[in-house]
Amino acid sequence: MRHALKAAIAMLTLAAAPLHAQEPVDDTIYLTKSGEITVAVSLFFNALRSEDKTALARQMEPGGVITIHDRMDPAAPMIVFVSVAQHLENWLKSPPGIDEQMFQHTVLYDGDMAHVWGPYRFMANGETTHCGINSLSLVKREDGWKVANTSFTMERPERCDELGAPAAWTRK
Repeated sequence: MRHALKAAIAMLTLAAAPLHAQEPVDDTIYLTKSGEITVAVSLFFNALRSEDKTALARQMEPGGVITIHDRMDPAAPMIVFVSVAQHLENWLKSPPGIDEQMFQHTVLYDGDMAHVWGPYRFMANGETTHCGINSLSLVKREDGWKVANTSFTMERPERCDELGAPAAWTRK
């Protein structure tokens, strides 16, 4: 029993050490900034699922770049670069019924720069089309945090559970 307790304490100490080393001095500031960034990412995803196709432009920096790591065909993976400006033009023509959910596992920031990382699931009309890992870079502007650059993997739906993507949901 005593050996098990010592082992548990040692494991907790090892697990907590990296977290402690990354904590900012003022947790209140961290939580406030982290919360602002999390809200900005939520607004980005709300805009993605909005029927208002102009809403996404208000959440993004038009000078940014989207990097798509397309692994839908494992035998022929591709990396595609699309400017945010071009994506926003294409988005105006996108069909209704699009929805994306992301678990924001990691939120990092320094001043006016932030990064959010986590798995996601993309659905069209209630069906999962793909999932993967999102990597969102944000910048702080006068009117709040904006998504400047995104990189994401596109994986086949059967990989969603393995990647930790959010469970499928029903759009209301």
